[in-house]
This record gives sequence, C-alpha cells and structure tokens, in this order.
Amino acid sequence: MSDPSISSIHDDTLIDSAKRTLSTQAQALANLASRVNEEFPKAVRMILASKGRTIICGMGKSGLIGKKIAATLASTGTPSFFLHPGEAFHGDLGMIQAEDTLILISYSGETEELMRLLPSLKGFGNPSIALVGNMESTLAKHCDCVLDISVDRETCPNNLAPTTSTTMTTAMGDALAVALMECRDFQPQDFARFHPGGSLGRKLLTRVKDLMHQNDLPVCTSNTTLKDAISVMTHGRMGVVLIQDGDKLLGIFTDGDLRRAMLKESEGMIHKTMADLMTANPKTINENVMIVQAEEQMLRDKITLLVVVDDAKKVSGILEIYDR
Repeated sequence: MSDPSISSIHDDTLIDSAKRTLSTQAQALANLASRVNEEFPKAVRMILASKGRTIICGMGKSGLIGKKIAATLASTGTPSFFLHPGEAFHGDLGMIQAEDTLILISYSGETEELMRLLPSLKGFGNPSIALVGNMESTLAKHCDCVLDISVDRETCPNNLAPTTSTTMTTAMGDALAVALMECRDFQPQDFARFHPGGSLGRKLLTRVKDLMHQNDLPVCTSNTTLKDAISVMTHGRMGVVLIQDGDKLLGIFTDGDLRRAMLKESEGMIHKTMADLMTANPKTINENVMIVQAEEQMLRDKITLLVVVDDAKKVSGILEIYDR
C-alpha cells in the first residue's frame, strides 16, 4: 500500500469518488427494494407474533450492524437486544428464552461463529430469520424465513471490504423496524417514552405547565394608564402585560402594541387606559397541552407568547416560544 502525497490528490477526484460510491449504493438499494417478496411480511408477522424479544446475532461488520438494528427495534416498540455469537457459544445462549425470535445476520451465510451455533439454535426451536447475501447458503437453508440482502459487488474498489452489503443490511433492518412501527401504530409519544433524555423526548413529554412563567406575572386592570402599564411591563420583563378583572382575563398589551400606540403620537396617549389600547380576547392555551402542540400553534399564528389558563379558564401563566 503506497502512501500518496496529500498535494497530489485533487478535490475533483475525491468528489467523483464520493458520487460514485453514493450512486452505487443508491442503485443497490433500488435493486434491493425490487426484490422484496413474501418473505418480508412473513418476517414481520413472526416478530409480531412473538411474546418474547427479538434477538439479533451477527459477527464482525454484520454484528456492528446487528447492534444498530437491535437498538432501532428496541426504541420503536419491539423489545430487542444483540447477542454476540462468540459469547453465546460460551454461555450467553442462556439469554435466549422460548418465546424469543432470532434474526441471524451473515452476508455469506457461512460465518463460522454462526455455523457453530446453528445446532444449538435449531435445538431450541426458536423462530429464526436470516439476513443473507447467499440464498443457497447453510444459514439460509436452516432458518424459517430468509431475507435477501445480496449485492452485485461491494463499493470497495477491491470488492472486499463490506460496504454496499452493510448498507443493504442496515436498510433491511430499518424496513423491518418501520413495518413493525406501522403495524403497532407506534406514535411520537411512544417514541418519546423510550427517549426521555433526548430533545424530542423532552418536547413530546413536556406540558405547557412545565415550562410556563407562573410567578410575579405582569398584571394590571382595564383602568391602568399606558404610563403605568409600561412600568408593569418593564418590571415583568416579558414584553407583555395581562389585563384582568379579578380572575377574568380581559386582554393583553404587548411591546408591539406599545410601539404602535406611540407611533400614533396622539395627544394624551400616555394617559390612555388599557381598556382603550389592549387586545381583547387574546389567544390562550390550556396548561395541560403538550409543549409541541403549543409551539405548533404559536408558529402557525405567528405569535411569540401565549396566555396559559387552567381547566377553569383562569390565568395560570405565560408561555414564550423560547421557553424550552
């Protein structure tokens, strides 16, 4: 292997290489899609019918992809974990329960570590799905369902390093996960339950009342003058005052309303009351609504804050669009 000079490598050469690789993989994916047959729904039904977990097993690059598939399945409603074939041969076979379904990955279908496990796995009697590139292989012949992930050649210029084949394996795993999600009607809130630490999970699990401002709200009455309302708005530091009659919300007055009022330059404006200047019947949102719905409403209505009310329609807070 020669060590080329960095200066001798042209950008166009590298760009052409990337385009060639991506085009080759895209074509391989299109070919894979055209070969999907009745074995795919059979595999999906096997997993759906299982009362246990879906166990993924593979060696080397297939094992790395298998870990990704197991993680995707587990996070989208299909209990799953990865079983290393080497560790399985030394005691981890005890992790397999009678209700589990197996997905065995080997592009050649002849991976030594999986071949050594086959007698034990067959003896357990668990339903098995093979992801293979050789439909005549030993693994394909001994599994209950076989998914074809074959490719014409690897993107590797030497046709040796698993490249295109690992892409096909990943794609087939994703296809299974998506089909299972659709069958189970897996919703965003379900996804969030398994991803509480991520930003999406927080958004989908968080309610308006968890993020709203609720202390020292800037409140005045309809008789409050503009001069005094500006003082309340400045103290509240949210660019808004709420105009209330006791617990009843009458309207709001924002810094935008203030700018528009001052531009009128009418005599005595500073002494006008909120009854004259407020926006009556402002948009509100219930405190128990999910934050993602609140954000959608604010973006749709092109507003940056919402008055939050409780089930009795009483003001309980203010939500700003950047409260995340």
